Amino acid sequence: MDPQEVDARIAAMLADGKARLDTMLRAGAAGPLWAPEPGNAPQIAAYNSPADILLYGGAAGGGKSDLLLGLAVTAHLRSVIFRRAYRDIKAMEDRLIAILGGRAGYHVNDMVLHHEGRMLEFGALDRPRSEYNWQGRPHDFIGFDEGAQLSEAKVRFTMGWLRTEDPGQRCRVVIASNPPMGPEGEWLPRWFAPWLDPSFPQPAAPGELRWHVLRADGSIAWVDGPGKHMFDGVALEAMSASFIPARLADNRYLRDSGYRARLMNMPEPLRSKLLHGDFSAGREDALNQAIPGDWIAKAQGRWTPDGGRGIRMTTLGVDVAQGGGDDTVLAALHGTWFAPPVRRRGIDTTNGPAVAAVVIEQIRDGALVVIDLTGGWGGSARDHLLALGMRVEPVVFSQASRERTRDGELTFLNRRAALWWKFREALDPVQGDAIALPPDRRLAAQLAGPTWRLKGNAIAIESKEEIRKRLGASTDDADAVILAWSQREDALRRQGKRRLQPGRHLGPYGWMGT
Repeated sequence: MDPQEVDARIAAMLADGKARLDTMLRAGAAGPLWAPEPGNAPQIAAYNSPADILLYGGAAGGGKSDLLLGLAVTAHLRSVIFRRAYRDIKAMEDRLIAILGGRAGYHVNDMVLHHEGRMLEFGALDRPRSEYNWQGRPHDFIGFDEGAQLSEAKVRFTMGWLRTEDPGQRCRVVIASNPPMGPEGEWLPRWFAPWLDPSFPQPAAPGELRWHVLRADGSIAWVDGPGKHMFDGVALEAMSASFIPARLADNRYLRDSGYRARLMNMPEPLRSKLLHGDFSAGREDALNQAIPGDWIAKAQGRWTPDGGRGIRMTTLGVDVAQGGGDDTVLAALHGTWFAPPVRRRGIDTTNGPAVAAVVIEQIRDGALVVIDLTGGWGGSARDHLLALGMRVEPVVFSQASRERTRDGELTFLNRRAALWWKFREALDPVQGDAIALPPDRRLAAQLAGPTWRLKGNAIAIESKEEIRKRLGASTDDADAVILAWSQREDALRRQGKRRLQPGRHLGPYGWMGT
């Protein structure tokens, strides 16, 4: 409808109709300066996220800068938005003026907006010690545009003045960013490891809240919930974090433009980083990673849902949590095919009978139960299973090992190192055993998590405690799988020797009478 037709229709309206239209227009004019783009679910979720620290974005064109400006002019009283250099702020200034509908209240020289009781500042962090210009200047909203271009130390320093004296005003940090293009942004996958680090043992879903604390040495420790947590003798208050990915396809204003074509013409891995928001594109395994990520991926690629059909259960690996934030995990092995891990919360398996009940529920074909007794957690469960007549093989990871690597050159610091390394050898695409692992992201992340080192002539694998300290989570799933594999050969020999005897049959977890 053209403007002249609109004018004609308004002129023909009755007086009460014009009054209602005036009321509607005034209500619309009194609405917010900015709102998330209708239909842009990630931007809407990011605007409403309760996270103290949020990473938003990933792909180019997802509406990242608009989110930062929108939060500043509608949801916060004192805001600052940082970019790497002042020359990079021009586009944000232009967009802010468009949102405001003019320059009223914006002081170009100082890059400060005062509007209806709200203040927004722009800042840059490219020069040495530039972060100190913001020392002691509190803000209830701190935004970082293209955070991967900024140094971790400067971001961390400026975040130190996130606070407000208004009890009704929430405080938050939003980092809007594409994946890192160079080493300066590699802190982002570490800060948001549950979403971005493929080696994180307990991956998080987009938008899910996780909690972490910053330890005295600068490392991040992921904890099981809000409140205070003791580290190094100090009670640290946990902050919530989340990651919400955004893609070009979410932005209706850009997705059908020529912008996508320009991104498609970029070389890899830059194309995947900008078009798909792939933080792992171009990334390599960690230095001295115990099990190569490519070997894990190949083993998961061999897996099919019916791969274990017709093959008796060989072993059942049991990693016992016995309370706490870890899980009790069971891994069933059928030949070389692993069933998906069975997980039970630690708080639900706080004693031997509870663990034994889960084993009874899962075991088949008289399989050998291989249970972790490191620290004594699985002792009660083992006793209950033995009393039921099951075959149980205990494993203590800290025990000494006499095994050697396949080439005979190296020994192992302990049994944990030997079992993890033997599983690595079994996953070798050339000399391995064609293991089929379920396509479970958490399992893959845990298997890729530990690193190894040499102590003299012995291989040492990171302990659970070391991994939990570094990544904030345990390797329950991976340990259950490795436990199951560790006794496979012995279990197969025993199964091969057994024959059904007259009047007896093979029950769900052992030999039983008719």
